[in-house]
Amino acid sequence: MDTDQPAATPSRRIALLIDADNVSHTKISAMLAELSKYGTANIRRAYGDWGSNGLKGWTGKLHEFAIRPIQQFNYSAGKNATDIALVIDAMELLYTQKLDAFCIASSDADFTPLIMQLKANGHEVYGFGERKTPMPFVNACTTFLYLDRLGEEEDGADLPAPRPARSRSRGGAKSPAKAAETAQPAPKPAAKANADKPLALDATLVGVLRGAVEATAHDDGWAEMSAAGSAAKRQAPIDPRNYGVKNFPALFEAVGLFDIVKGERGHSYVADKRNPDRADAPQR
Repeated sequence: MDTDQPAATPSRRIALLIDADNVSHTKISAMLAELSKYGTANIRRAYGDWGSNGLKGWTGKLHEFAIRPIQQFNYSAGKNATDIALVIDAMELLYTQKLDAFCIASSDADFTPLIMQLKANGHEVYGFGERKTPMPFVNACTTFLYLDRLGEEEDGADLPAPRPARSRSRGGAKSPAKAAETAQPAPKPAAKANADKPLALDATLVGVLRGAVEATAHDDGWAEMSAAGSAAKRQAPIDPRNYGVKNFPALFEAVGLFDIVKGERGHSYVADKRNPDRADAPQR
């Protein structure tokens, strides 16, 4: 989405409304990560006929990401009652809830008038959809992102291949060599949440943490640890204590897929190891 949007604050309330017939369940983690750049998705609803075979993949995701399923039967063949239910709910939320923005996840141009009405009432509308999404829908949104640009969830998180990070030097910033002298590398991470499953293989956790780092990272690829932890909490109800650690710095460390350093002023910074464009150390 457009990075020129206003900075996110936890108080910005977003309603995420998903047309489950037109959106893959594998994209929900990435969508929530993207929305965390703009605020908190306090309302999360997905619409569909949950008895149909086509939506079986959604079942586990609804509970995992605290998404409320809205059951809608197709009363007439060839008619999409799901779209109508989503529109009715959106209008009800518009007039009954104090929201800052809506997010419509679909590839159906029939939602274009809804988006225009929401914007006319002073709300930003973020859109997610496939490449087949008609341009009227895309153009109506405040910002729109094609789902193929979002990372796919994986059965197991990919461990980073050894690859040196390319450093960047910018005017007025310390050189990577000098920054590395003042930065303190983090100790080796604890490897496991329990005896059977390393945290690095928890695809949901890794997806949330990576999304949080991406959402808050500066041009050098490094994010303030406090900002990344806050972004992670806006995506999902993660409590580091559930993973056997006391806070987010320890959780990022324990996963083992992130570089963590402490700067001169004691602030911690985190970067995704798989990001080839990150600087050797924070450029601040």
